Amino acid sequence: MPERMLRAAIPPLPLDALRAKALVLLARREHSRATLRKRLLPLAESAEALERLLDDLTARRQLSDARYARSRLHVRGRRYGDRRLAQELRQDGLDEESIAAALAEGENELLRCQGAWGRKFAALPDTMDERVRQQRFLRNRGFSAPVIRQVLHGLIEEDETGHE
Repeated sequence: MPERMLRAAIPPLPLDALRAKALVLLARREHSRATLRKRLLPLAESAEALERLLDDLTARRQLSDARYARSRLHVRGRRYGDRRLAQELRQDGLDEESIAAALAEGENELLRCQGAWGRKFAALPDTMDERVRQQRFLRNRGFSAPVIRQVLHGLIEEDETGHE
């Protein structure tokens, strides 16, 4: 059945029911304004009514892009670098200001990179192929090249001095 027919088959919810649905979704986990809009739009009587509802939820502090960004970074931040986290937040409809503020509040990217490296690899690279493999892993996780170099170089210095 085409998507258009499915949407037509679902009657729009009255504003009170739409508010209740939004609060149920927000009670389960944080949502960005854009993702909540996307989830509720098929159920809304009109886009304007939905925008008013989202504005009201924001005014009541029940919906917050900044809180969503902090929550998302708390869940995903341990494993990924700033580049990947910023891209995920952009896809969720957050603006660059909110993203930058959330990343600034989060844990240091260098510490996260060291942690991701330590969970994946047991030893420092002893061949160029292994070094490239470790760098590729960290780069695919969204860590920046200077941070990756610093982690692998720092780990090498620690290993050579015997203070690991």
